[in-house]
Amino acid sequence: MSNFQKGLFDKLQQNTNINPDDVYKVADSVKHANFSDEKTVRNLVRHLAKLANKPISQEKENKIVQSIVKNKMPADMQSLNQIFKK
Repeated sequence: MSNFQKGLFDKLQQNTNINPDDVYKVADSVKHANFSDEKTVRNLVRHLAKLANKPISQEKENKIVQSIVKNKMPADMQSLNQIFKK
């Protein structure tokens, strides 16, 4: 693992309390996932919220799921952060 990756995962764990091993497990589990399937995406969003120990409102969950299913996710981090802050 490069220093950049280690720093990124250390920051992730510090900010969200998510273990980097859990991130790898989630990433591995969705390698071949169908992101146009609402049920699959909804389960993933719920799983990630649970891992981060962050409650997510039904409204925010719906917005995230629909953005992913319709392939309308923002390309930049600033826009992506706006989705999660609302």
